[in-house]
Amino acid sequence: MGITFKSLKKGKDFSIKESDLVLKKFMMLYEGECTIGVKEALKKYSYSEQQYYKLLREYNEKGIQALINKKRGVKKNFVRTKEVENQIIRLRFLDPFSSAKVISQKMNQMGYKVSIRSVERTITEYGLQKKLMSSARKMKEANKKLSLKHQGEEQKP
Repeated sequence: MGITFKSLKKGKDFSIKESDLVLKKFMMLYEGECTIGVKEALKKYSYSEQQYYKLLREYNEKGIQALINKKRGVKKNFVRTKEVENQIIRLRFLDPFSSAKVISQKMNQMGYKVSIRSVERTITEYGLQKKLMSSARKMKEANKKLSLKHQGEEQKP
């Protein structure tokens, strides 16, 4: 539905759509400060007192632009671009036993500013941690055993 205001002209009420959040916030501030009072405006527009005064402060500082909803989430560019992720994966495949700390150091030497946590996240997201590590470790151990057996057989004759 929406919020309807009685017009001075008969039968010509003025209404605000529920989806028009900027106008809704402005009208709440206007009515709270100029006509019906803060308590009544809070009831009418279903806002808390804390939200009201935060909006009022921002409106006084920045004007109507402060009432526009801001995007949520990360405000800066991501460090883990596709290129960075590809490099982390490449380094992981080149040396499956290297730790996230070592990969992070190599990435920093290559000119990419990447934290250890970003490397850990990438390794986890692409499933490069346990399965790859355990099978690679098993293969390495099996190769050691084979090479020890072969060395032992050569010494026996």
